[in-house]
Amino acid sequence: MFARTVTRLPKLIQGLRRASYSTSTEAIGFIGLGQMGFHMAKHLQAKSTLPFVVYDADPSAIARFTTETNARAATSPGDLASQTSVIITALPESSHVQTVYTGSTGILSGLRKDTLCIDSSTIDPSVSIDVSQRVNSAGGRAVDAPISGGIMGAQAATLTFMVGCETEHDFGRTKEHLEKMGKNVVRCGGLGAGQAAKICNNLLLAISMIGTAEAMNLGVRLGLDPAVLASIVNTSSGRCWASDTANPVPGVIESAPSTNKYRGGFKTRLMLKDLGLASNAAKDTKTPLVLGALAENIYRLMAHNPELAEQDFSSVYKWLTNSHKD
Repeated sequence: MFARTVTRLPKLIQGLRRASYSTSTEAIGFIGLGQMGFHMAKHLQAKSTLPFVVYDADPSAIARFTTETNARAATSPGDLASQTSVIITALPESSHVQTVYTGSTGILSGLRKDTLCIDSSTIDPSVSIDVSQRVNSAGGRAVDAPISGGIMGAQAATLTFMVGCETEHDFGRTKEHLEKMGKNVVRCGGLGAGQAAKICNNLLLAISMIGTAEAMNLGVRLGLDPAVLASIVNTSSGRCWASDTANPVPGVIESAPSTNKYRGGFKTRLMLKDLGLASNAAKDTKTPLVLGALAENIYRLMAHNPELAEQDFSSVYKWLTNSHKD
């Protein structure tokens, strides 16, 4: 009996430590270690003094992060919530956010009172508001804070966060953490306002990328050196992010996904998803989307190609050049 009790002591002590930690200590949790989330979490962990806990549906992403940092791994979103006072989620789609927050082992199953839950996913505003209200009803403080700046911004910690929250106090708590991952943190309004701003931004981004690709393609066919044309555009009235930071022509900008065979950027299928969110919002508000509808159709055609679907959305340049060679 004594021997058995001694054998169980380490587990009992570990459990007591865990219980004490989960109820009294502040810590940061991060869920979603994808192409964006991994870099965001690395910056946040490196610049924070609080203990750091991570979770991802992909065990290899967790293993990589915990190997490269001193972060601890959680076994589920609920397990992570039981250990943390601030949670950041960065997930691909609305369904993922719903599962991570409201599933049987989701965040709400382990949520501590007054935990700040910051969702940086780009999802349907109505889903965002619903999940946020559930968090608040469970005793947490919900914030939607989708991001702009792409993988390059995540790597450089220069992202823009568009924040929707109920109070200035929530915004102040949120800004303290988001500033470690980006350079612009803007409160857009109440719950869901961040999502609304993000889908408007990505609607414009999709349209401007197609326009940049068309202009560059035309210039190349007219015999212009693409680097020369880009330098002219970028010192003239046609300048935009698609031309000066993520130019769709390979070789024009060394750090752009196009120069890396359209790898490592914002995938075409995700841009199509965001355009779908904008389209739904336009229908709900009876807002005409003329260029937006054309952009959505173009990216839908591209997404039918398995290769283009997984490449950066600037591969619309490749689609244009390959589809209209004659």
